[in-house]
Order: sequence, then structure tokens, then C-alpha cells
Amino acid sequence: MLRNFKRKIFKGSPGVRTEIDPDEIFLDSKNLPNFNTDQFEGRLERPISRTTFRFLASVFLLIGLIFIGRLWYLQVNRGDSFEKRSENNRLKHTIIFADRGIIYDRNKKELAWNELNLNNAFAFRKYASSSGISHVVGYVRYPSKDKSGFYYEESFVPKDGVELAYDKELIGKNGLKITETDALGHIQSESVIAPPEDGKNLVLSIDSRVEEKLYESLRSTALDRGFTGGAGVIMDVHNGEILALASYPEYSPSLMTEGTDTVKIKQALGDKSKPFLNRAISGLYIPGSIMKPYIAMGALSEGSIDPMKQILSTGSLTIPNPYSPKNPTIFKDWKAHGWVDMRHALAVSSNVYFFTIGGGFGDQRGIGISNIQKYVQMFGFGTTTGIDLWGEAGGVVPSPEWKAKNFPNDPWRIGDTYNSSIGQYGFQVTPLQAVRAVSAMANGGTLLTPTLLLDNPQSSKQIKTVPLKPENFQIVREGMRLSVTGGIAQGLLVPGMNIAAKTGTAELGVTKKTVNSWVTGFFPYENPRYAFAVLMEKGSRSNTIGATYVMRSLLDWMTIYTPEYTK
Repeated sequence: MLRNFKRKIFKGSPGVRTEIDPDEIFLDSKNLPNFNTDQFEGRLERPISRTTFRFLASVFLLIGLIFIGRLWYLQVNRGDSFEKRSENNRLKHTIIFADRGIIYDRNKKELAWNELNLNNAFAFRKYASSSGISHVVGYVRYPSKDKSGFYYEESFVPKDGVELAYDKELIGKNGLKITETDALGHIQSESVIAPPEDGKNLVLSIDSRVEEKLYESLRSTALDRGFTGGAGVIMDVHNGEILALASYPEYSPSLMTEGTDTVKIKQALGDKSKPFLNRAISGLYIPGSIMKPYIAMGALSEGSIDPMKQILSTGSLTIPNPYSPKNPTIFKDWKAHGWVDMRHALAVSSNVYFFTIGGGFGDQRGIGISNIQKYVQMFGFGTTTGIDLWGEAGGVVPSPEWKAKNFPNDPWRIGDTYNSSIGQYGFQVTPLQAVRAVSAMANGGTLLTPTLLLDNPQSSKQIKTVPLKPENFQIVREGMRLSVTGGIAQGLLVPGMNIAAKTGTAELGVTKKTVNSWVTGFFPYENPRYAFAVLMEKGSRSNTIGATYVMRSLLDWMTIYTPEYTK
């Protein structure tokens, strides 16, 4: 039966076996081909189509075009710049710092110079050890560099004094050196393509000997007598050259320039005595009686009083109070001087005399606050002098407008005029302003521009004239000379020298227990060469040693060691 089943299902050609045995069926069901399908065995292979070839060719062509375009950009379009960049990768540019100019005093003594530095890229800046030069010469800060040693500042940074004021002249022009290195950084060659040009040397009008002695006199007097500071200036009355300009206390230029001792630098910056304040040009002080010569010039010029007219000083001036007759206002003199004319009023510094000619009293007309303001401004008060130093202060001259601005609920009163007449109210002046004003008094009305350069061609171009009568100048000068020969400034009666002077004691604060001590003047009296101004800052009212003592000590020393200035 099985055989018949086979014959019915499988039919084939004669002679050809068409039957499939049952064992063959079972054999095929479990005996599968031994193909490695991971190697694509047992699969039908087909040829790659032309579309695929075209796609791949397009991709490769696009990539080739991109590479060719980039190559053209790098080699042709940007070739020069990349060549320079490549060159710079092996050529190191190094700044050759120019030496700053040397600063000399008038006798060619070095005050600031350069010393060779083997461990850095520039010369060290050195300063003279002389006392008193810091505010004149100033100091610098060295160029800064980053952690890799690259200098991102290409010059010294001036911070004060002549170093700052004349930096353009002192700085010079840096040079440039190129160093060629190989891929490992080894130096192959060096060449200077631009040599440095050193800065210009400067010769100052300062005499460092006089400067140092003036500073030491200020210092010793301040320490011995309890002043908080002091300043002094000596100026040529013909050309404005500064012979000495000192301010106590001062800082160390070397300490600040070297910048390594951070503890001392921090102490200096935080010092309550203000060593960085140049009191000679930036300190503003109540002047007191050193203003009286200029009030006198105003009265003479206005014709309000004959210089020979005498005014009685009994020690005070009493002004009736219309609102309270039993409580008059009393303006005190520092002593009773009796009858004094203008010359003697200057010599003894009579407050009552100047109260009267300033604000008026009885039948004597005063010039008033407007004229006080006008004449003191003629002599340069209330504005800067134009000195070739940074940081000069302008000062204040009192007026009703000034008071209305600063004290809006307090109108100007006659008492304000009286106190302004003796330099006690509202005024704020610098020692430099004081020396320029007294210099104009000495030379007959030429208001000079102070300078620290010797033979400065600009100084003669910056002068002003005080347009007042020569005879009035002479009257005031005679009063200042009388102050030395028989008045309040007899401390300056130096043997062999004829000096004219005006002292001042400016009261401070409400209690007036402290004062500023002043002296201004000129010498020689007959043919003036130099003017001076000395201030001692905030000392005890009871102290009798102050600015006059400082100037006397200096003049005694100058007659021996620098007689070329005193004859």
C-alpha cells in the first residue's frame, strides 16, 4: 500500500527515479548544510549596482574638492600670514628697555640714576639718600610681567615728583631684539633690530645741600616742638627757579620703587602723619598775618589811608551790638601796640590796624571784602601757581559768595571782613602760593611761574604783572624790613644778611589751642634774589619756637656752607 502511495504522488519520466524515500525526508529535516553564516556562506551573491558605484564616486569627488579648496585657502589665500605666524613661532621678540634719564641737582649731583641689573630686563632705578628730595624727585614702579615672564607693561610707571611731571622726557624709547630658536627651544641666533634710546637727562634748579638742610630743620623743629608737619620753599624772585622745596614728613623713594618690602610699604601708606602729602604744594592752611602785606597793598592802591596815618591799638577793637548793647563784639589784638602807622603796623603785626583798614572803624574807611578778594587774588592766592609738579592745590579766598555756598544759612558779617583782613577767616593757601606772592612783593610786581628745572625756557613765558604802583610796593617792603630790624621777625636778624619778612600765627579750631606758624620774606633786602616761605603745621599755641626758627637755622647754615646764595 505504501508503494502505491509513492506511485501516486511521484511521477516522472521513464527510467528516472522520481520517488523520495521516507528516510530521505527525515534526513533533510535535521541534517542542515554546514554554512558559516557570519562569512555570508549559503547566501546568494549579487553584483554591485551601477547606482552604488555612482554614489561612492560622487562622495569621493566631493571630499577631494574640499581638500583641494582648503589647500588653496591655506597655501594661496592665507599663505603669507601663516608663513609669518610660523616664522614667529621660532622668532622671539624681546623688549630692550631704555634707561630713564638721570636727574641732577643744579650742581650736577645725581638725585636719580640707573644701575645695571643682571637678573632682569631693565636697569634698577636708584635715588640719592639725601633727606627732603622725595617730593621733588618722586619715584617709579617697575614694569609688570605675567607668570610666564612676559612684560605686559613696556615702560616704568611714574608715580610722583619730577619722575611723573617729566616722564615724557625721562622715559626714552625702548628697543627690540629678535631671538631665533629651533623646534626644541634652543637659541640659534640673536639680533637687535631697534636699539633703545635712553631718556633725556634733567638738571633741576634744586640745590640738594640746601634742600637737605631745610628738611632737617623742619624735621627737628616738628619733633622737638610738637608740630604735626612742616614745609618750606625758597624761590628765585627773577625767574621762578626753586632752590629748595621740602615737606616733612616724607616717604622713601627707594622703598616705593623697589616694592619688595610690603610690610614697610603698607606702614607708609597707612601712616597718619601723611608722608605722601607734599605739604609745600598740596597742603592748604590758614595763613594768618602773612596776608597783611597784601591787605596793605589794597588799602594803598584804593587810597583809603595815608601810610603815615596812625591808628591806636589798645589791644582790641570793640563793635557795638545793636541787638544787645550790653554784649558788644570784641576783636582782639595779640597785644596793645599803641599808635602805629602802616610800616610799623606791618612790623609789629597789629591786628587792630588791619581790622580798621580792612573793614573800617570810626572815621576810617575800610576797603571791604570785595577789594580784599581782588588784591590778594592779584598776588596769586586762590589759584594754582603752575609749578611743574603733579597735585598742586588751588586754595580758597573768602568772599560773600563763597560763604553763601558753604554756609547758606549764615550771611556775611562785618566780623568776617575783620577776620579776613588778618588772614584768619576763610583763607586756605599753600606754602608755594605764599612764596610766589612774597616774591612778587620783592621784585616789584612780577608774578612768576615756579619751576624745578634749571634754565627752563618756559618760565619766562608764563609770568604775570601785578599792576600796582612801585611806591606802594616800597612802603610794604619797608614795613617788612622793619619787622626784622625792630619788630616781630627779629629772629631773622642774621649777621651779614639784610632780610625782610612777615610772620604769621594762624589760630586753629574753636578752642584755638593749636596754631600754624608761618614766616615769609626775601633777601637781600636792597637787591632781592630769593624769596622764602616756611610753615609749621598745627603746633601748641603756647610754643614760641616755629617757622622763624626753622628759617633762621637754615640761613645761619647757608652763610657758612652756601654763601653764594646769601651775598
